[in-house]
Amino acid sequence: MYFVDNEEAEFEYLHKELTESVIKVFYKVYRKMGYGFVESVYQNAMFFALQDAGFSVEVQKDIEVFYEKHKVGYFRADIVVNDLLILELKAVSDLNEAHIRQLSNYLKATNMEVGLLLNFGESPQVRRWIYTNDRK
Repeated sequence: MYFVDNEEAEFEYLHKELTESVIKVFYKVYRKMGYGFVESVYQNAMFFALQDAGFSVEVQKDIEVFYEKHKVGYFRADIVVNDLLILELKAVSDLNEAHIRQLSNYLKATNMEVGLLLNFGESPQVRRWIYTNDRK
């Protein structure tokens, strides 16, 4: 797993075009709505904005979690885009380690390798995470 800084332009990362397009949608939604709403409001706005942009979008997708071969629970991904990208949305003053761990665990539990942590706080924040399947 590793973090990819958005300003690291020379690095070729998984699903680059997809993540860049989704990030553009995030900033569009942020500019129109600003900060101060609860996460579910931003989730709904992102759902419609992503659909309008032509993406396949699932909201609150149930994903099973296994320990070895045993199902131990599930989590609900805020948004899954094109069955390739997990979006974890926040509406907090600043992202912290717990938010990063949450997205990391979501990637570990699925065959998806890329996730975006999108914060609709006072200042918009984007963190891109990659956890390749060969490391799971």
